[in-house]
Amino acid sequence: MNPVIYHNPDCGTSRNALAMIEASGQTPQVIHYLETPPDRAQLVALLAATGLSPRELLRRKGTPYDTLGLDDPTLDDETLITTMLAHPILINRPIVITGKGAALCRPSEVVLSLLDHPVATFTKEDGEVVHPTPSSSHPPAAE
Repeated sequence: MNPVIYHNPDCGTSRNALAMIEASGQTPQVIHYLETPPDRAQLVALLAATGLSPRELLRRKGTPYDTLGLDDPTLDDETLITTMLAHPILINRPIVITGKGAALCRPSEVVLSLLDHPVATFTKEDGEVVHPTPSSSHPPAAE
């Protein structure tokens, strides 16, 4: 299975994750989710695959999160999903799916745990050098 990445090219973390996939010799299916947002079934499937709750997948920075009052703890999952569908910018990224699993790749080096043959070293846009670790055989819990 080729990796699938829900990608925002304006996001450095997303660009780094995509570059790590490509540097590892794989050609991912890139879904520009702001241009082609997931439908309800796809978003629910992404949540299930990553093991995240809708609240855990919400992005706050650079979104209408505060304006929409999404910090209200009484909002249920269905309301949060509906809001993410109406405002895809609220979906945190990048989400990567491979044969090894699915994860919100924040930080971007989480993607290395999802690749069969991760690149040995990678230099991120900011100059930070990352390496896959022995513990990266399973995706860590998303932050």
